[in-house]
Parts: sequence; C-alpha cells; structure tokens
Amino acid sequence: MSIGSFILRRLGSGAIAVLGASLLVFLFLHMVPGDPVDLLAGGDATPGQRKAIEECMGLDKPLATQFTDFLDHIADGSLGHQCPDPKNKPTVLGRVLYVMPNTVALTFAGMLVAFVLGIPLGILAAVRRGTWVDTAATTLSLAGLTMPLMLLAPVLLLVFFVHLGWAPGPTETGLAALVLPAFAIGVHLMAMLARMTRTSMVDVLGEDYIRTARAKGLSEGTVRYRHALRNSLLPVITVAGLQFGSLLSGALVVEQVFARPGLGTLLLDAINERNYPIVQGVVLVVAVIYMVVNMLVDLAYGLVDPRIRRA
Repeated sequence: MSIGSFILRRLGSGAIAVLGASLLVFLFLHMVPGDPVDLLAGGDATPGQRKAIEECMGLDKPLATQFTDFLDHIADGSLGHQCPDPKNKPTVLGRVLYVMPNTVALTFAGMLVAFVLGIPLGILAAVRRGTWVDTAATTLSLAGLTMPLMLLAPVLLLVFFVHLGWAPGPTETGLAALVLPAFAIGVHLMAMLARMTRTSMVDVLGEDYIRTARAKGLSEGTVRYRHALRNSLLPVITVAGLQFGSLLSGALVVEQVFARPGLGTLLLDAINERNYPIVQGVVLVVAVIYMVVNMLVDLAYGLVDPRIRRA
C-alpha cells in the first residue's frame, strides 16, 4: 500500500470516528440538566434577550435539526457561533484559534520535558540493569506515575513560586512562565517513557543480532545507540502518540492552577455555562488532533523501522 492510499484510508476512518464523537457529545450535552439560556443570559434577562439566545443556539429547533445545523457549521468552517456573540470573535472556530496556541505550546513543552528526561532515564536504567542506578530510575518513574497531576501542579507552584520565588507566578507570560506548567504536565509521560524505554531496550539488548554486533568488534556505544536504541523506539513512539491526548486533557488542570488561557479553560467555562456551540467545537478540534497525531505515529514507524516502510 502506498503512503497516499494509507493516508486516505486513515483520514476516512478518522472522519467517521470524529463524526461519532461529535454525535455522542451533542447528545450528552442535551442530557445534562440545567437551562443554558438561564446560565448565559443571567437572572435579570428580558424575554427578548432570552429569545435571542435561544435562536442563536438553535434551541428553538428540533434536536435533529440542531445536529444538522452543527454539521453545516463544520462544513462552512465556522463550527458555529458563540452565544451571546462577542464583537471580536463571533465564530467558535475564531475563539478556539484564539486560545489554541497557549495549549499547543504547553502540550509540546510538556512532551519536550518528557522526552528529554524520560528516554535518557530509561536508557540509563537499561544499560545499568540490576544496579542501584536501575533501582533509583525505576523508583523515580514509579513516583511520576503515581503522582496525581491535580496534586503535583499546586505543589510545584507552592514550592517554586510562593516559597522559593524561582519561577514566575500565575497569569505571567513568557518562556520562563512555561517551565513549571510544562514540567507538571510532562512528569507522567516522562515516567511512562522511562519505563517503556527501559523494558524495550533490555529486551533488544538480549537479541542475537546485538551479540553478533559485539562479536564484530563494534564499540559499545554503537551497539547501544545505533542498533539497540533504534529498535527499541517503536513501543516508545506508540506510548508517546497515545499519551499526546492525555497531555491535552491534563492541560485543563494545569491551565486552571496556573491561570493560563487555553482549550481546557475554554472547555470548562463552556461546560459550566452549558454553551453548547463552544463545547461541541472544542471537542471536535481535540478529536481531529487525536486523529492526526495517531496517523503521524503510524507514519513514524516507517522512519524508525525500514521493514515497516518496505511493507
């Protein structure tokens, strides 16, 4: 199968999955108790204001027509309109694109922290298997896996901002203000990558072709990093790709703790207000990101393992 055919097949199956996710979110939103008009308009809204919000959200139409309208908004690229409409960003897509750079920056910074710390830690544990280094790396990885994000983020803020004053506080901007949130969101993935790298590399180091490479007189560094590490990366790539979505969801907690505007904050506020168009739009965007990342992970397999590329 050519790369083009593979991409087309994945896009087709991904589109079906995204449509299914959109339908489920649409139905679940309408099952949540509470009147969205009351939440958006407020208690002192006039009947005319309430009617305007109902018409804006399409609540005066049958449920099937509302979903059809949502699909029409996907087709025209607007994803719907905010209700009530602000003057500067009238479409849901405009609002999403306005805050998305903050979440993307946080997510990629968290992945960078995970890769920079997790893979070297896993390699170190694998090549020093059975020693105190292996034990310390394994313990550190286990601690990272068991530490809840909702606890780690406030602790980091309390220690490094409140007590030590080494890091910028909430609402501040710049690269320095991204360090603590990136570390908080990347610790769990770092621990997973370290454990996966260690397990995979230990298995590969026991293979016959590794012993053959050593018998040919290749340096230990060449054996470990050119032969063993490259063949150990497939499960690591899989874990990193699948966990990319968890970083997006984990950004909700981190954005709340560090007062950072982003998709998570936008989604949470929209859920609290029962603002259906924004909730549906954010979920759709996140689902598309999941689809694209999973497709890129599959394509990355061929770059790491030539046998997959030839197949």
